[in-house]
Amino acid sequence: MSDWFRQQGHGVRFEWGPVGARRLAADVACLVVVDVLSFTTSVTVAVETGTRVYPYAWRDGTARAFASERDAELAVGRREVTPDHPWSLSPAALLGAPFAPRLVLPSPNGSAISAAAGDTTVVAGCLRNATAVGRWLAAQGYGTEHRPVGVIAAGERWPDDTLRPALEDLLGAGAVIAELRRQGAGPLSPEAAAARAAFIGTPDVPDAVGRCSSGLELARDGFAADVTVATELDAATTVPVLTEGAFTAS
Repeated sequence: MSDWFRQQGHGVRFEWGPVGARRLAADVACLVVVDVLSFTTSVTVAVETGTRVYPYAWRDGTARAFASERDAELAVGRREVTPDHPWSLSPAALLGAPFAPRLVLPSPNGSAISAAAGDTTVVAGCLRNATAVGRWLAAQGYGTEHRPVGVIAAGERWPDDTLRPALEDLLGAGAVIAELRRQGAGPLSPEAAAARAAFIGTPDVPDAVGRCSSGLELARDGFAADVTVATELDAATTVPVLTEGAFTAS
């Protein structure tokens, strides 16, 4: 595929999903994964407490073995939480769960993007830590033509497993890009500039996420608290960085 799909010549770039991540990974110094509902929000919540979070593609028999090898807890589905096993992909549940030194967090979107990065530095960004992530990236020298950063909106999946672009991830990515720009990073690719404009032009981001398709789906399934936690803008200063297979605080 032609090089222009890598948005070359720009310090800050933006793409969607695992395929977009693979396309940019070979040509950037850092990838920021944004999966607001709920992978990167859950990563941020867990890492804030000192937990090492291992991303994994999905929850199956191999995930259990993967967790066992690392002496880690395996996060379960939202509806599978019990008093004996309170860790799940629900950021609200994680806020109330006891401390786990190591946690395997399966996700078909955010984890797949993390895996697609190869040897590229990977950071977990969301609405909760967007400002902290943007400032950290700029402080590390990312976001220039010589050390470009790719911001990846994870999106969701349609029933046929194709990518469904998700508003919450566009806004989360735009929040990170907006802070990068405030820190002097750039130039922004047209794709990154459009994501930034979406965030800046949304007068009430928490309300928009709460009323978008993904937010309504979670709320109607009984997990409105996850939407609330995920839309607490800049509630966190933690910057999770993937190091030796696990996200830890930078």
